[in-house]
Amino acid sequence: MAQGKEAQAAGKIELKRELGLFSAVSIILAVMIGSGIFVSPTSALERSGSVGFCLIVWASCGLLSLLGALAFAELSTVVPRSGAEYAYFIEAFGPLHSYAGQIPAFTCSWIYVMLLRPAEVAVIILTFAEYSVQPFSGYLQDLPADSMAILKKLIAILALGLITYINLISVKLYVKVQNVFTVCKVLACVVVIIGGICWLSAGHVELLKDPFRGTTTSIGSVALAFYSGLWAYDGWSSAAIVTEEIQKPEVNILRSILIAVPTITFLYVCMNLMYMAALTMPEMVSAPAVAVLWADRVLPAWMGFAIPLGVALSTFGCALSVQFGVSRLCFVAGREGHVPRVFSYVHVEKMTPAAAVAFQGALSLICLLLGNIIALIEFASFLTWVFYGLAMISLIIMRRTKPNAPRPYAVPIVVPWLVLCVSIFLAVLPIIHEPSVKYLLAVAFILCGVVVYHVFVYRKIRSSLSAKLTYFVQALCLVVAPDKQED
Repeated sequence: MAQGKEAQAAGKIELKRELGLFSAVSIILAVMIGSGIFVSPTSALERSGSVGFCLIVWASCGLLSLLGALAFAELSTVVPRSGAEYAYFIEAFGPLHSYAGQIPAFTCSWIYVMLLRPAEVAVIILTFAEYSVQPFSGYLQDLPADSMAILKKLIAILALGLITYINLISVKLYVKVQNVFTVCKVLACVVVIIGGICWLSAGHVELLKDPFRGTTTSIGSVALAFYSGLWAYDGWSSAAIVTEEIQKPEVNILRSILIAVPTITFLYVCMNLMYMAALTMPEMVSAPAVAVLWADRVLPAWMGFAIPLGVALSTFGCALSVQFGVSRLCFVAGREGHVPRVFSYVHVEKMTPAAAVAFQGALSLICLLLGNIIALIEFASFLTWVFYGLAMISLIIMRRTKPNAPRPYAVPIVVPWLVLCVSIFLAVLPIIHEPSVKYLLAVAFILCGVVVYHVFVYRKIRSSLSAKLTYFVQALCLVVAPDKQED
């Protein structure tokens, strides 16, 4: 490819370190703060039984998330590659040179790249479409339900196309857009907090009297309350997924975690306090969108647009960063041969993993068009904490196998053991609490992945079609192998 040769002559074809500290913080904030804190932050309250204990649960979950993130920060210095837990599995289990040694890493990429993250992007984008039309509901109220559904799906498809274009065209463009959207979503959280402070200042404190009345005494309910809270904090590994594009990752990943996770903990605890100061527990549990109901009661009428706008901005930024992260995982998996190697190729001019981004956009579009995709996420999402647990095992293993690896800092060994226990709890609890066929479907999907691994990775079976497909993708996406690697 002539363009590829010219670009290679001008400099190395590789991903560039475009993400500074603020951008690393922005990625974590963007992925952790989605629509949940605005729409449905009620499970922890319902399970805990009281305002006071609910706030303790939210604060404790923030602390546990910080510990997990700090363990990932150490891992990112021992294994300074993008991919987060996927890269850690390669280092910890891969050197075993056994069939089973590669299975954890391949399963991680198989679940995340082929199903979970594309489905998540589709769900987040559909939520964006739902709330982006809400401020105009007065003008659209006469529209038939079918037409409204089509309109929302079209908006979702256009938004998906836009985030895919941003991630494909330029990392610098992604950084600018993401930073703006992150600031906006944090401001939306601040609006809730300031509005709540004004509400409390006006003397509306009756719902906060006797804050521990009704606290659950059931161990099972306490466990489920923590389960709900910890899921709300998921996303703290986001900076580690893009290690190779962060400037000075050995210090900036740790700093971004120390800034982002406590910030989100503060926002989450304060926002829940403000919700519970204005809404009763039955109102919060039955509300289709807690923040919207809260705004109707607390904010002036002229600010009615603020919360739907905040949810729309939050979901768009979240989808943008989730796709950015999973395309880098796809890129690293392509480099290891766990997905077609063409996905590890880089655009000759934009220096983005264009083929991986386009692939993720296509998978999300398929999920979006399928209809009911919440089930896709539910039957695989519990595996996220399985992978977090395996990452903690990887850290424990590499403390022994890589004792001299650069470690600007190391967490106390009790931290990975604690996070491992939490991971086991979060992976097993939903299966025990609500046995369902979806967990069998998850096992079936993993077994399909093992078959794919055996045939195409372990046995390295190739066909002439794969070579033609690689050439087609290269020509379509204008990508070449980084560092002049051979196909």
